[in-house]
Amino acid sequence: MKLILRLLVTAALVLLLSNLLTGVHVASFGTAVIVAFVLGLLNLFIKPILVILTLPVTVVTLGLFLLVINAIIIMLCTNIVGGFAVDSFWTALIFSVILSILQSITYKILGDDK
Repeated sequence: MKLILRLLVTAALVLLLSNLLTGVHVASFGTAVIVAFVLGLLNLFIKPILVILTLPVTVVTLGLFLLVINAIIIMLCTNIVGGFAVDSFWTALIFSVILSILQSITYKILGDDK
């Protein structure tokens, strides 16, 4: 049940951010749910591989390179999901930072934090 709630919250936040940021485009709420699902899968399978491969750069930048990895995950999601588009890398970076902050706040309010 918590997984479905997290998926719907993330989908709602993706839809909200698409209305607030000019470079993010989401066709519908159904597309936002698919985006949330694909982001979850990419974060589960692809992100750990990228983190390990870029560990020296991440250490040198004191962890700030993880923001770049998040933006890369968002850009991968735009290539996988039709109806979801992010105009540029910088928009993806801003989108990922704001999405992460809003997810943390929302999960804390709902009592679904890790």
